[in-house]
Amino acid sequence: MPREYPRKLRVNTQLQAELSQLIRSELSDPRVAGVTVTSVDVAPDMREAKVMVSLIGSDEQLKQAVKGLGSAAGKLRHGLAKRMLLRTVPNLRFVPDLALRAGDEVSGLIRSVIEADKQHARDRGEEPGGEQDAPEEKQ
Repeated sequence: MPREYPRKLRVNTQLQAELSQLIRSELSDPRVAGVTVTSVDVAPDMREAKVMVSLIGSDEQLKQAVKGLGSAAGKLRHGLAKRMLLRTVPNLRFVPDLALRAGDEVSGLIRSVIEADKQHARDRGEEPGGEQDAPEEKQ
């Protein structure tokens, strides 16, 4: 695995902040409203940047937002060139970040299992989360 260089990390962080600001202030496309830039990963040669984005909404809305950002990539790149001191501004490749959705899915599953466990305990006449579930202390 290649080493992460401090310059690359600084560029990633600055690109993320600047892109977030540009998307909010410069783009009027309704497809990109509410998009969050979750991370940026610049290639070692600084010619391309993979921009991970998320959106609260359906998968289809996220897909449309990525298309909208892809069509506005030139405008965003131009805005970055004005704001950042880079010899070459990287080409932007927008990718949906599905990690948040997966995390929400897992959280939902955990909540449903906990609720089912509580219901099962009530059906047996036990108090959910009572003394029986707690480990005994040794003295």
